Amino acid sequence: MLPVSLNVTLMLTGYLLVMGYLGLGLLIMRRRPVRRWRRAQRIVPALGRIGWPALVRQVAGTGLGGYVVLVAVAVGYYYGVACLGGQFLLSAVTGPALLIGLTLPAFLFASWVATRRRE
Repeated sequence: MLPVSLNVTLMLTGYLLVMGYLGLGLLIMRRRPVRRWRRAQRIVPALGRIGWPALVRQVAGTGLGGYVVLVAVAVGYYYGVACLGGQFLLSAVTGPALLIGLTLPAFLFASWVATRRRE
């Protein structure tokens, strides 16, 4: 267990780093000149990037990426910081997999509805 002063120091350091990066991003955005286009150009997607295959690929990639990040954070924290292992790590891997499996169809449906409204 880490001392309270070290926990607070780590938390404040992380907070200041995130806020510093966000502030730097805003500063860069303010200094960049804005380009004005006289005529809007429509970007036409390639053949493989339209329709159901593209939507399923995008939703599956988002779900898989979210699962990998969630499991990496959970395993990294509980194995590296809290020093828990064994059965808990198995639950940390299978629990989010069940959650992703249950919510992915709903996310696919919501994405389909959102793309249909835009058309």
